[in-house]
Amino acid sequence: MAFFLETLLGGLMAGMLYSLVALGFVLIYKASGVFNFAQGAMVLFAALAMARFSQWIPNWLGIESKFLGNVLAFVLAGAVMWVVAWLVERLVLRHLVNQEGVTLLMATLGITYFLDGLGQTLFGSDIYQIDVGMPKDPVLLLDGVFEGGILVNLEDVYAACVAALLVLGLSLFFQKTTTGRALRAVADDHQAAQSIGIPLDRIWVIVWFVAGITALVAGMIWGSKLGVQFSLTTLALRALPVIILGGLTSVPGAIVGGLIIGVGEKLSEVYLGPYVGGGIEIWFAYVLALVFLLVRPQGLFGEKIIDRV
Repeated sequence: MAFFLETLLGGLMAGMLYSLVALGFVLIYKASGVFNFAQGAMVLFAALAMARFSQWIPNWLGIESKFLGNVLAFVLAGAVMWVVAWLVERLVLRHLVNQEGVTLLMATLGITYFLDGLGQTLFGSDIYQIDVGMPKDPVLLLDGVFEGGILVNLEDVYAACVAALLVLGLSLFFQKTTTGRALRAVADDHQAAQSIGIPLDRIWVIVWFVAGITALVAGMIWGSKLGVQFSLTTLALRALPVIILGGLTSVPGAIVGGLIIGVGEKLSEVYLGPYVGGGIEIWFAYVLALVFLLVRPQGLFGEKIIDRV
């Protein structure tokens, strides 16, 4: 039982991090109807900015406090993501209003390669570390209840808590604020939203900035765990099964989908892997997503599209 709980907790914490990446897809799609293939590149770009600023700022300002240096680096990296959001709206999106979905998709692919190249130009292409003070050593819990206890990685616990707080905040933002309701209105119909006075350009800058902050938090957490390297762009691929399960328009769906994928990957690798030769964790999520596409293509919480003729 202890080993099962240990595996289950590991899956839940990994699932929260998957949800954090998937949330960027959901946010932009809800507000603009654009499937943002650049989300993985945004995670990498934001993580590179955070890693390099946390190295540069203490030298620039003579700051000895690591905490203060990280706070300033986060603020400056957030400002960079605001600039990225403004440029995306100014140079790309405003010229593609009411275009076909495939046109917008190709535009996000172009943004992906641009951010990849710009990140290397501005911040370098080495592997960088982000040290935000999260503990690295695992701890033993419930050793009085289960023989041998449950080994838990504190870094994963802190990361999952940060991801959960961000997801909760964004859910409240979409449901309870005027701007959040305006974002949903723009997603439903661009022209109708403009006709009632909703400024499309400002809304798109806001949603891409929020997605950029989400990418920054995700990049900061993954960079702390694995180091900031260009394999972070593949996080977008890891998030695709999550949004297929949860639904492309649902913030709660991104959470539930991430938890299902995280737990499913860990449990299947541990309990089914020995019977199939291992490696099941790599393809489990995609097989599950394929099943959902065949049975319930809109996902668990997605809106069913009904075409009237």
